[in-house]
Amino acid sequence: QEQLVESGGGLVQPGGSLRLSCATSGFTFNSYAMRWYRQAPGKQRELVAHISSGRNTMYSDSVKGRFTISRDNAKNTVYLQMNNLKPEDTAVYLCTRAGSNYWGQGTQVTVSS
Repeated sequence: QEQLVESGGGLVQPGGSLRLSCATSGFTFNSYAMRWYRQAPGKQRELVAHISSGRNTMYSDSVKGRFTISRDNAKNTVYLQMNNLKPEDTAVYLCTRAGSNYWGQGTQVTVSS
């Protein structure tokens, strides 16, 4: 069974940075694309970043230039480096394997002064 465990969230001031991690197990990590989503209260879940098995990346317009997705196949882990954070980035951040129905529990990111 697939398992995903997100970590690294917290409270940060506007303009600050955080690095999220998503440790995975239960599937052949290096064969699949991985994605980070976020969900703010009262809003639909939003795709934030995607990384292919070949490390090609895509970002939503709202985070392009500020967030970087990366992966460590030796550790079965995907990361999301978030810089220049804004209050509108406040949400629960979740990772998933592309095409999977399995999700982690998410990690809360709050951007506030």
